[in-house]
Amino acid sequence: MKSRRVVITGMGVVAPSGIGKEEFWNGLLSSKSFISKISTFDASEFRTQIAGEIKDFDPKKYMDPKSSRRYDRYTQLGVAAAKEAIEDANLNEEALEKAGVIVASGIGGIISLEKEIKNMVNKGPSRVSPFLVPMMIADTLAGTIATIYGAKGPNFATVSACASSAHAMITAANIIQSGQADVVITGGAEAPISPISVAAFGNMKALSARNDEPERASRPFDVDRDGFVMGEGAGILVFESLESALKRGAKIYAEVKGYGMSADAYHMVQPDPEGRGAAAAMKKAIEMSGLPLNEIDYVNAHGTSTPVGDVAEMKAVKNVFGEDVKSIVVNSNKSQIGHLLGAAGAVEFVASILSMNNSIIPPTVNLENKDPQIEVNCVANEPLKFEIRNFISNSFGFGGHNASVLGGRFEG
Repeated sequence: MKSRRVVITGMGVVAPSGIGKEEFWNGLLSSKSFISKISTFDASEFRTQIAGEIKDFDPKKYMDPKSSRRYDRYTQLGVAAAKEAIEDANLNEEALEKAGVIVASGIGGIISLEKEIKNMVNKGPSRVSPFLVPMMIADTLAGTIATIYGAKGPNFATVSACASSAHAMITAANIIQSGQADVVITGGAEAPISPISVAAFGNMKALSARNDEPERASRPFDVDRDGFVMGEGAGILVFESLESALKRGAKIYAEVKGYGMSADAYHMVQPDPEGRGAAAAMKKAIEMSGLPLNEIDYVNAHGTSTPVGDVAEMKAVKNVFGEDVKSIVVNSNKSQIGHLLGAAGAVEFVASILSMNNSIIPPTVNLENKDPQIEVNCVANEPLKFEIRNFISNSFGFGGHNASVLGGRFEG
Protein backbone atom coordinates (compact mmCIF):
# COMPACT_ATOMS: atom_id res chain seq x y z
CA MET A 1 0.00 0.00 0.00
CA LYS A 2 1.30 3.44 -0.90
CA SER A 3 2.29 5.52 2.12
CA ARG A 4 -0.20 8.29 2.82
CA ARG A 5 0.72 11.94 3.33
CA VAL A 6 0.35 13.30 6.86
CA VAL A 7 -0.67 16.88 7.63
CA ILE A 8 -1.30 18.89 10.79
CA THR A 9 -4.81 20.30 11.18
CA GLY A 10 -4.93 21.33 14.84
CA MET A 11 -2.54 22.54 17.55
CA GLY A 12 -2.79 23.30 21.26
CA VAL A 13 -0.15 24.47 23.76
CA VAL A 14 0.16 25.15 27.46
CA ALA A 15 3.63 26.47 28.31
CA PRO A 16 5.50 28.89 30.58
CA SER A 17 5.31 31.56 27.86
CA GLY A 18 1.53 31.33 27.64
CA ILE A 19 -1.63 29.24 27.77
CA GLY A 20 -3.00 28.64 24.28
CA LYS A 21 -0.96 28.74 21.10
CA GLU A 22 -1.51 32.46 20.46
CA GLU A 23 -0.31 33.52 23.92
CA PHE A 24 2.49 30.94 23.72
CA TRP A 25 3.67 32.37 20.38
CA ASN A 26 3.43 36.00 21.48
CA GLY A 27 5.46 35.10 24.56
CA LEU A 28 8.22 33.64 22.40
CA LEU A 29 8.29 36.74 20.20
CA SER A 30 8.64 38.96 23.28
CA SER A 31 12.30 37.89 23.58
CA LYS A 32 11.70 37.36 27.30
CA SER A 33 12.76 34.47 29.48
CA PHE A 34 9.94 32.86 31.43
CA ILE A 35 12.22 31.22 33.99
CA SER A 36 11.70 32.25 37.61
CA LYS A 37 12.21 31.14 41.20
CA ILE A 38 10.23 28.00 42.00
CA SER A 39 6.96 29.00 43.70
CA THR A 40 5.22 25.65 44.25
CA PHE A 41 7.51 24.51 47.07
CA ASP A 42 10.35 25.88 49.19
CA ALA A 43 13.48 25.26 47.13
CA SER A 44 15.80 27.39 49.25
CA GLU A 45 17.97 24.40 50.25
CA PHE A 46 18.16 22.93 46.76
CA ARG A 47 21.15 23.22 44.46
CA THR A 48 18.75 24.48 41.79
CA GLN A 49 15.94 26.81 42.81
CA ILE A 50 14.54 27.90 39.43
CA ALA A 51 12.21 26.51 36.77
CA GLY A 52 9.85 27.38 33.94
CA GLU A 53 6.48 27.33 35.71
CA ILE A 54 3.08 27.93 34.14
CA LYS A 55 1.43 30.73 36.07
CA ASP A 56 -2.31 31.03 36.74
CA PHE A 57 -3.32 27.70 35.19
CA ASP A 58 -6.85 26.76 36.30
CA PRO A 59 -7.70 23.19 35.25
CA LYS A 60 -11.40 23.76 35.89
CA LYS A 61 -11.51 25.96 32.78
CA TYR A 62 -10.69 22.96 30.60
CA MET A 63 -12.29 19.94 32.27
CA ASP A 64 -14.89 18.80 34.73
CA PRO A 65 -13.85 20.12 38.19
CA LYS A 66 -14.51 16.81 39.95
CA SER A 67 -12.47 14.85 37.41
CA SER A 68 -9.64 17.37 37.46
CA ARG A 69 -9.00 16.65 41.14
CA ARG A 70 -8.26 13.04 40.18
CA TYR A 71 -5.71 14.01 37.55
CA ASP A 72 -2.06 14.71 38.11
CA ARG A 73 -0.93 18.12 36.87
CA TYR A 74 0.67 16.59 33.77
CA THR A 75 -2.71 15.19 32.75
CA GLN A 76 -4.43 18.50 33.48
CA LEU A 77 -1.98 20.36 31.25
CA GLY A 78 -2.33 17.75 28.51
CA VAL A 79 -6.13 17.78 28.55
CA ALA A 80 -6.11 21.58 28.27
CA ALA A 81 -3.77 21.47 25.25
CA ALA A 82 -5.81 18.65 23.68
CA LYS A 83 -9.02 20.67 24.02
CA GLU A 84 -7.46 23.54 22.08
CA ALA A 85 -6.01 21.25 19.39
CA ILE A 86 -9.23 19.29 18.83
CA GLU A 87 -11.35 22.44 18.66
CA ASP A 88 -8.75 24.02 16.36
CA ALA A 89 -9.01 21.04 14.00
CA ASN A 90 -12.82 21.19 14.13
CA LEU A 91 -13.06 17.42 14.43
CA ASN A 92 -16.61 16.10 14.41
CA GLU A 93 -17.93 13.15 16.40
CA GLU A 94 -17.42 10.68 13.54
CA ALA A 95 -13.78 11.67 13.03
CA LEU A 96 -13.10 11.57 16.77
CA GLU A 97 -14.62 8.12 17.24
CA LYS A 98 -12.09 6.59 14.85
CA ALA A 99 -9.17 8.73 15.98
CA GLY A 100 -6.04 7.40 17.62
CA VAL A 101 -4.40 9.03 20.64
CA ILE A 102 -0.62 8.67 20.93
CA VAL A 103 0.46 11.05 23.68
CA ALA A 104 3.67 10.91 25.69
CA SER A 105 5.10 11.82 29.04
CA GLY A 106 8.68 11.22 30.08
CA ILE A 107 8.00 11.05 33.81
CA GLY A 108 4.22 10.90 34.25
CA GLY A 109 2.56 11.85 37.52
CA ILE A 110 5.65 12.46 39.64
CA ILE A 111 3.94 15.19 41.71
CA SER A 112 1.14 12.83 42.74
CA LEU A 113 3.53 9.97 43.41
CA GLU A 114 5.73 12.08 45.68
CA LYS A 115 2.72 13.43 47.57
CA GLU A 116 1.28 9.98 48.22
CA ILE A 117 4.62 8.53 49.32
CA LYS A 118 4.72 11.29 51.93
CA ASN A 119 1.18 10.39 52.98
CA MET A 120 2.16 6.74 53.42
CA VAL A 121 5.30 7.56 55.42
CA ASN A 122 3.62 10.14 57.64
CA LYS A 123 0.08 8.78 57.99
CA GLY A 124 0.25 5.09 57.06
CA PRO A 125 -0.64 3.00 54.00
CA SER A 126 -4.38 3.37 54.49
CA ARG A 127 -4.05 7.08 53.63
CA VAL A 128 -2.61 6.53 50.16
CA SER A 129 -5.07 7.75 47.54
CA PRO A 130 -6.92 5.01 45.65
CA PHE A 131 -6.55 7.24 42.59
CA LEU A 132 -2.74 7.23 42.72
CA VAL A 133 -2.11 4.57 40.07
CA PRO A 134 -4.03 6.32 37.26
CA MET A 135 -2.67 9.68 38.42
CA MET A 136 0.90 8.42 38.27
CA ILE A 137 1.32 6.28 35.16
CA ALA A 138 2.56 7.85 31.94
CA ASP A 139 -0.22 6.49 29.70
CA THR A 140 -3.05 8.09 31.68
CA LEU A 141 -3.17 11.18 29.50
CA ALA A 142 -3.64 9.16 26.30
CA GLY A 143 -6.45 7.20 27.93
CA THR A 144 -8.03 10.31 29.42
CA ILE A 145 -8.13 12.19 26.12
CA ALA A 146 -9.66 9.14 24.43
CA THR A 147 -12.29 8.83 27.17
CA ILE A 148 -13.27 12.50 27.06
CA TYR A 149 -13.65 12.54 23.27
CA GLY A 150 -14.71 8.96 22.58
CA ALA A 151 -11.63 8.24 20.46
CA LYS A 152 -11.50 4.49 19.88
CA GLY A 153 -8.46 4.22 17.59
CA PRO A 154 -4.91 3.14 18.54
CA ASN A 155 -4.09 4.42 22.01
CA PHE A 156 -0.89 4.36 24.05
CA ALA A 157 2.03 6.43 25.33
CA THR A 158 5.63 6.53 24.21
CA VAL A 159 8.32 6.94 26.86
CA SER A 160 11.86 7.86 25.86
CA ALA A 161 12.78 10.60 28.33
CA CYS A 162 13.14 13.95 26.55
CA ALA A 163 12.45 12.40 23.14
CA SER A 164 9.07 11.03 24.25
CA SER A 165 6.70 13.37 22.41
CA ALA A 166 8.86 13.37 19.28
CA HIS A 167 8.55 9.59 19.25
CA ALA A 168 4.80 9.97 19.84
CA MET A 169 4.51 12.18 16.75
CA ILE A 170 6.59 9.78 14.68
CA THR A 171 4.39 6.90 15.82
CA ALA A 172 1.25 8.90 15.00
CA ALA A 173 2.53 9.64 11.50
CA ASN A 174 3.37 5.99 10.98
CA ILE A 175 -0.11 4.90 12.09
CA ILE A 176 -1.68 7.23 9.54
CA GLN A 177 0.74 6.24 6.79
CA SER A 178 -0.04 2.57 7.36
CA GLY A 179 -3.79 3.18 7.17
CA GLN A 180 -4.65 2.19 10.75
CA ALA A 181 -6.25 5.58 11.40
CA ASP A 182 -7.07 8.77 9.50
CA VAL A 183 -6.67 11.04 12.52
CA VAL A 184 -4.28 10.77 15.47
CA ILE A 185 -4.17 13.16 18.41
CA THR A 186 -0.53 13.27 19.45
CA GLY A 187 2.11 15.13 21.43
CA GLY A 188 3.08 15.14 25.08
CA ALA A 189 2.73 16.67 28.53
CA GLU A 190 5.02 17.02 31.51
CA ALA A 191 4.74 18.46 35.02
CA PRO A 192 8.07 17.56 36.63
CA ILE A 193 8.59 20.50 38.98
CA SER A 194 8.53 18.59 42.27
CA PRO A 195 11.07 18.41 45.10
CA ILE A 196 12.32 14.94 44.17
CA SER A 197 12.75 15.80 40.49
CA VAL A 198 14.54 19.07 41.13
CA ALA A 199 16.78 17.46 43.75
CA ALA A 200 17.62 14.47 41.54
CA PHE A 201 18.37 16.40 38.35
CA GLY A 202 20.13 19.09 40.36
CA ASN A 203 22.36 16.72 42.30
CA MET A 204 23.52 15.06 39.10
CA LYS A 205 24.49 18.59 38.00
CA ALA A 206 22.29 18.48 34.92
CA LEU A 207 20.45 21.67 35.95
CA SER A 208 21.66 25.25 35.89
CA ALA A 209 22.48 26.62 39.35
CA ARG A 210 22.25 30.27 38.27
CA ASN A 211 19.68 30.87 41.02
CA ASP A 212 20.31 34.59 41.45
CA GLU A 213 19.53 35.30 37.80
CA PRO A 214 16.68 32.96 36.79
CA GLU A 215 15.92 34.78 33.54
CA ARG A 216 19.55 34.39 32.41
CA ALA A 217 19.96 30.75 33.44
CA SER A 218 18.86 28.95 30.27
CA ARG A 219 21.42 29.95 27.65
CA PRO A 220 21.82 27.38 24.86
CA PHE A 221 24.99 27.71 22.77
CA ASP A 222 26.43 30.37 25.09
CA VAL A 223 29.94 29.81 26.44
CA ASP A 224 28.70 30.39 30.01
CA ARG A 225 25.90 27.79 29.99
CA ASP A 226 25.90 25.51 33.03
CA GLY A 227 22.96 23.15 32.58
CA PHE A 228 19.32 23.04 31.56
CA VAL A 229 16.35 24.59 33.34
CA MET A 230 13.36 22.36 33.99
CA GLY A 231 9.98 23.46 32.63
CA GLU A 232 6.43 22.17 32.51
CA GLY A 233 3.83 22.18 29.79
CA ALA A 234 2.01 20.34 27.03
CA GLY A 235 1.85 20.36 23.27
CA ILE A 236 -0.87 18.47 21.40
CA LEU A 237 -1.31 18.27 17.64
CA VAL A 238 -3.88 16.70 15.35
CA PHE A 239 -2.15 14.63 12.67
CA GLU A 240 -4.39 13.65 9.78
CA SER A 241 -4.15 11.94 6.44
CA LEU A 242 -4.18 14.40 3.57
CA GLU A 243 -7.24 12.68 2.08
CA SER A 244 -9.19 13.06 5.32
CA ALA A 245 -8.17 16.70 5.78
CA LEU A 246 -9.16 17.63 2.21
CA LYS A 247 -12.45 15.77 2.53
CA ARG A 248 -13.29 17.70 5.70
CA GLY A 249 -12.14 21.00 4.26
CA ALA A 250 -9.77 21.38 7.18
CA LYS A 251 -7.14 24.09 7.37
CA ILE A 252 -3.66 22.62 7.02
CA TYR A 253 -0.85 24.12 9.05
CA ALA A 254 2.00 21.96 7.76
CA GLU A 255 2.97 18.55 6.46
CA VAL A 256 5.09 15.88 8.15
CA LYS A 257 7.56 15.08 5.38
CA GLY A 258 10.01 12.82 7.17
CA TYR A 259 11.34 11.52 10.44
CA GLY A 260 14.32 9.66 11.75
CA MET A 261 15.23 7.73 14.89
CA SER A 262 18.50 6.38 16.27
CA ALA A 263 20.37 5.46 19.44
CA ASP A 264 23.70 6.84 20.61
CA ALA A 265 24.55 3.51 22.31
CA TYR A 266 27.14 5.56 24.16
CA HIS A 267 26.07 6.56 27.71
CA MET A 268 22.84 6.76 29.73
CA VAL A 269 22.93 10.50 30.39
CA GLN A 270 25.62 11.92 28.11
CA PRO A 271 25.34 12.26 24.34
CA ASP A 272 27.90 10.94 21.93
CA PRO A 273 30.28 13.94 21.97
CA GLU A 274 30.58 13.83 18.16
CA GLY A 275 26.80 13.80 17.73
CA ARG A 276 26.82 10.66 15.59
CA GLY A 277 23.42 9.45 16.79
CA ALA A 278 21.84 12.86 16.35
CA ALA A 279 23.27 13.10 12.84
CA ALA A 280 21.91 9.66 11.96
CA ALA A 281 18.37 10.65 13.04
CA MET A 282 18.47 13.85 10.98
CA LYS A 283 19.87 12.06 7.95
CA LYS A 284 17.09 9.46 8.10
CA ALA A 285 14.46 12.20 8.28
CA ILE A 286 15.95 14.00 5.28
CA GLU A 287 16.27 10.78 3.29
CA MET A 288 12.63 9.91 3.98
CA SER A 289 11.50 13.38 2.86
CA GLY A 290 13.36 13.18 -0.42
CA LEU A 291 14.25 16.85 -0.07
CA PRO A 292 17.63 18.25 -1.13
CA LEU A 293 19.59 19.80 1.73
CA ASN A 294 19.25 23.29 0.29
CA GLU A 295 15.47 23.17 0.72
CA ILE A 296 15.71 22.77 4.50
CA ASP A 297 16.02 26.23 6.01
CA TYR A 298 15.75 25.88 9.76
CA VAL A 299 16.61 23.57 12.67
CA ASN A 300 14.71 23.88 15.93
CA ALA A 301 17.44 22.45 18.10
CA HIS A 302 17.12 20.26 21.14
CA GLY A 303 19.51 22.89 22.53
CA THR A 304 19.19 22.26 26.25
CA SER A 305 21.96 24.60 27.51
CA THR A 306 24.18 21.78 28.73
CA PRO A 307 27.95 22.06 28.14
CA VAL A 308 28.31 18.77 26.23
CA GLY A 309 24.89 18.44 24.61
CA ASP A 310 24.81 21.72 22.71
CA VAL A 311 28.21 21.16 21.13
CA ALA A 312 27.42 17.56 20.18
CA GLU A 313 24.14 18.56 18.50
CA MET A 314 25.73 21.40 16.53
CA LYS A 315 28.52 19.07 15.38
CA ALA A 316 25.77 16.80 14.12
CA VAL A 317 24.02 19.64 12.29
CA LYS A 318 27.29 20.63 10.61
CA ASN A 319 27.96 16.98 9.74
CA VAL A 320 24.54 16.57 8.13
CA PHE A 321 24.41 19.81 6.15
CA GLY A 322 28.06 20.23 5.19
CA GLU A 323 28.53 23.38 3.10
CA ASP A 324 24.76 23.99 3.15
CA VAL A 325 24.97 24.66 6.91
CA LYS A 326 25.86 28.26 6.04
CA SER A 327 22.35 28.88 4.72
CA ILE A 328 20.33 27.40 7.59
CA VAL A 329 19.49 29.00 10.92
CA VAL A 330 19.14 27.39 14.34
CA ASN A 331 17.38 28.36 17.56
CA SER A 332 16.35 26.84 20.88
CA ASN A 333 12.97 27.58 22.47
CA LYS A 334 14.33 26.16 25.74
CA SER A 335 16.18 29.43 26.29
CA GLN A 336 12.80 31.05 27.01
CA ILE A 337 10.56 28.32 28.44
CA GLY A 338 13.04 25.81 29.84
CA HIS A 339 13.21 22.12 29.05
CA LEU A 340 9.78 20.53 29.08
CA LEU A 341 11.32 17.03 29.10
CA GLY A 342 8.87 14.58 27.52
CA ALA A 343 6.68 17.41 26.20
CA ALA A 344 9.55 19.37 24.63
CA GLY A 345 9.43 17.78 21.19
CA ALA A 346 5.74 18.47 20.62
CA VAL A 347 5.79 22.01 22.02
CA GLU A 348 8.83 22.86 19.90
CA PHE A 349 7.26 21.29 16.82
CA VAL A 350 4.29 23.63 17.28
CA ALA A 351 6.73 26.54 17.65
CA SER A 352 8.47 25.46 14.44
CA ILE A 353 5.20 25.38 12.51
CA LEU A 354 4.26 28.82 13.82
CA SER A 355 7.72 30.08 12.84
CA MET A 356 7.27 28.75 9.33
CA ASN A 357 3.75 30.09 8.88
CA ASN A 358 4.63 33.53 10.25
CA SER A 359 8.08 33.76 8.58
CA ILE A 360 9.70 34.69 11.86
CA ILE A 361 11.91 32.69 14.22
CA PRO A 362 11.87 33.37 17.98
CA PRO A 363 15.26 34.06 19.51
CA THR A 364 17.64 32.03 21.57
CA VAL A 365 17.77 34.46 24.47
CA ASN A 366 20.84 34.89 26.67
CA LEU A 367 23.12 34.04 23.76
CA GLU A 368 25.67 36.71 24.60
CA ASN A 369 28.93 34.95 23.77
CA LYS A 370 28.53 32.01 21.43
CA ASP A 371 30.69 28.99 22.19
CA PRO A 372 33.44 28.97 19.53
CA GLN A 373 32.92 25.22 19.09
CA ILE A 374 29.44 25.95 17.70
CA GLU A 375 29.84 26.80 14.02
CA VAL A 376 26.26 27.36 12.93
CA ASN A 377 24.04 30.43 12.47
CA CYS A 378 22.08 30.88 15.71
CA VAL A 379 19.13 33.26 16.11
CA ALA A 380 20.27 35.30 19.10
CA ASN A 381 18.27 37.53 21.46
CA GLU A 382 15.81 39.04 18.96
CA PRO A 383 13.32 37.40 16.56
CA LEU A 384 14.53 36.93 13.00
CA LYS A 385 12.34 37.49 9.94
CA PHE A 386 13.09 34.46 7.82
CA GLU A 387 11.32 32.47 5.11
CA ILE A 388 11.06 28.77 5.97
CA ARG A 389 10.09 26.12 3.47
CA ASN A 390 11.04 23.08 5.54
CA PHE A 391 12.48 22.52 8.99
CA ILE A 392 13.83 19.85 11.33
CA SER A 393 12.85 19.64 15.00
CA ASN A 394 15.26 17.63 17.16
CA SER A 395 14.64 15.80 20.43
CA PHE A 396 17.17 13.70 22.32
CA GLY A 397 16.66 11.83 25.58
CA PHE A 398 18.59 10.20 28.40
CA GLY A 399 19.31 6.65 27.32
CA GLY A 400 20.72 7.89 24.02
CA HIS A 401 17.32 8.19 22.30
CA ASN A 402 17.33 10.45 19.22
CA ALA A 403 14.33 11.61 17.19
CA SER A 404 14.12 14.16 14.39
CA VAL A 405 10.88 15.25 12.75
CA LEU A 406 10.98 17.08 9.42
CA GLY A 407 8.03 19.35 8.69
CA GLY A 408 7.32 21.77 5.92
CA ARG A 409 4.86 23.80 3.98
CA PHE A 410 1.95 21.85 2.55
CA GLU A 411 1.97 21.93 -1.20
CA GLY A 412 -0.98 20.25 -2.86
